[in-house]
Amino acid sequence: MMYQAYQAHSDLMWPLRALARTALPVLQHPDHWWSGLDVHRKLVAALHTLSLSEITHKRPAFGIARIEVDGKTVEVVEEAVHVAPFATLLRFAKPGAPAQPRVLVVAPMSGHFATLLRDTVRTMLVDHDVYITDWHNARDVPLSAGRFGLDEYTAYLIDFLAVMGPGAHLMAICQPCVSALSAVALMSEDDHPATPASLTLMAGPIDCRISPTAVNELAVTRPIDWFEKNLVSVVPWRFAGGGRRVYPGFMQLTAFVNMNRDRHVAAFKDYYANLAMADAERAGDVEHTRKFYEEYFAVSDLPADFYLETVRLVFQEYALPKGELMFRGRRIDPSAIRRTALLTVEGERDDICAVGQTLAAQDLCSKLRPYLRTHHVQPGAGHYGVFSGSRWKRHIYPLVRDTIHAAG
Repeated sequence: MMYQAYQAHSDLMWPLRALARTALPVLQHPDHWWSGLDVHRKLVAALHTLSLSEITHKRPAFGIARIEVDGKTVEVVEEAVHVAPFATLLRFAKPGAPAQPRVLVVAPMSGHFATLLRDTVRTMLVDHDVYITDWHNARDVPLSAGRFGLDEYTAYLIDFLAVMGPGAHLMAICQPCVSALSAVALMSEDDHPATPASLTLMAGPIDCRISPTAVNELAVTRPIDWFEKNLVSVVPWRFAGGGRRVYPGFMQLTAFVNMNRDRHVAAFKDYYANLAMADAERAGDVEHTRKFYEEYFAVSDLPADFYLETVRLVFQEYALPKGELMFRGRRIDPSAIRRTALLTVEGERDDICAVGQTLAAQDLCSKLRPYLRTHHVQPGAGHYGVFSGSRWKRHIYPLVRDTIHAAG
């Protein structure tokens, strides 16, 4: 009943939010006599704050229309290269641009959409032909599409690389690092022609036994049955994926917000105050907050099989570093990777995936020669700072770019 209760509350709030969206254009019209009143500014600020707090379930737009390449403005066009039930292989094509290394960016399936990596993609586009795993909201995937677990996630990466063809590169961020390493190990063992030339793993839980964070500790405080009973729900039948068992995106969002509740409360208070003051100098802060929470509150449901298998195999049983992770009856053996260059990146202040957890991939790839291995810890960077923001652009991205270009 958890999902049904959430949806009932959302439905009850809809008229109020609709009224706020309808009233704002009228209230904000500059010709009305009340536009300069203090009480008017506070009302408008309150309605904007109410609208911003809404949880949505549709993927926001990437909104990357053009970029600068070698001093020239280049148009960016999104192309759905391959569409599967649970994800689309999306390419950010640059018509007329010179050929560049092809890179598949693997977005996490963790309650948000792939647009969370917008800043990552925009930066990568300058020097690369970028593709991304655009995961679909599980509540929109019909039951006829079948199950989606950790094996299927890994299989999707192999399939997408096969579609891209030989010579591509793979970059995984956060949660999918386990599947990315598994996919490359399997492809290397099979001598697959589309085995990527390089593999970049960023802030991923390869071995959660190392310096466990609060997130890691939470996963081992309860048996897997508890997670299934308390966190898995069924999509209401009114949606395309009705009847599918999922870990709801709003549950993951709630967990993320509670980790830094005071910071989020302060952000909304500041948002309201800045709007109420109508101070032009604070317009930048208002816009930054608005964009952040519009993205942050756009949630995506996870298939229950994938969520539960990830909790059990990655965070409870540490199957990959212990040599026990299986893929459709085959044991994953990272030592099979011999020709794919490996870059691992961590943030010094990452409170989700601690320093050392991603580095563990270097030891697992024991047959990889030293000149094909690189590790970097970014001083001062938290989890999101590894793949977005100034530290990503100035310090981490150049390493990623150089690894990809050196691998050919």
